[in-house]
Amino acid sequence: MQSQVEPSVFDVTWKNRNVSIGMSILVIIIAIALFGPFFTKDPFSLSPMTRLKPPGDFGFFGTDQLGRDVFSRVVNGGRISLTVGLAVAVFAILVGTVLGLVAGYIRALDSLIMRVMDGLMAIPAILLAIAMISLSGASLATVIAAIVIPEVPRVVRLVRSVVLTVREEPYVEAAISVGTPVHLIMHRHILPNTIAALIVQATYICGSAMLTEAILGFLGAGIPPEIPSWGNIMSEGRTFFQLTPWIIFFPGIALAVTVLSVNIVGDGLRDTLDPRIARSLK
Repeated sequence: MQSQVEPSVFDVTWKNRNVSIGMSILVIIIAIALFGPFFTKDPFSLSPMTRLKPPGDFGFFGTDQLGRDVFSRVVNGGRISLTVGLAVAVFAILVGTVLGLVAGYIRALDSLIMRVMDGLMAIPAILLAIAMISLSGASLATVIAAIVIPEVPRVVRLVRSVVLTVREEPYVEAAISVGTPVHLIMHRHILPNTIAALIVQATYICGSAMLTEAILGFLGAGIPPEIPSWGNIMSEGRTFFQLTPWIIFFPGIALAVTVLSVNIVGDGLRDTLDPRIARSLK
């Protein structure tokens, strides 16, 4: 008899409908954001003679109040919004994982770290971001840092909860009894148990970060206006919304579809990577 080959984690994950649909949409959006600017008009080109033209009369998405092509600005703005989402997810996961491992494993530092995290969570994320941007000045790096800080406590609490459970397992106690260094215990025995939860959390952080960046841009406290992002494109078009709704409509649709696809991927990964949910779905 031929032995059956166990499907890989990638195969099982990709067979999940949410993951396959969400990733397909995301790949299309990322491809448009990466390669679209090479085939579109200059998003900074001003043309007063063609200002506020509706879709079809000038370009796919019409023009804004300065005669700039909205389609080109939406495509280029996708680069910024996707960069913010990905960067915030990466930095929040890295910082939160380190602090969560330390808080969950080293009891002496647990209370100190968690009280600081509780203090950060008590401050509304938008207000904290606006305060940081007001003090440091609006730039892409500042916006990313301002969004990362409110997201870190959520990762810390997630990782800490996993560590508190795993550190009581027999194999961890055995490693401690034979004198295994702390950093090796964390790296070999504890960190691998947090990977699945962190992957799912990263997708939600990415979607949340793009929404927060759009909110900041809409309020005029995010990316500088000379750098197109979905948020500040909508902010510039709100004055003309009743006359030219397409300036807000198209970047809003792009943002909504992107965040929705990211969240769909996150739901699919949760269903696949969480053993309890995976068993219940079989």
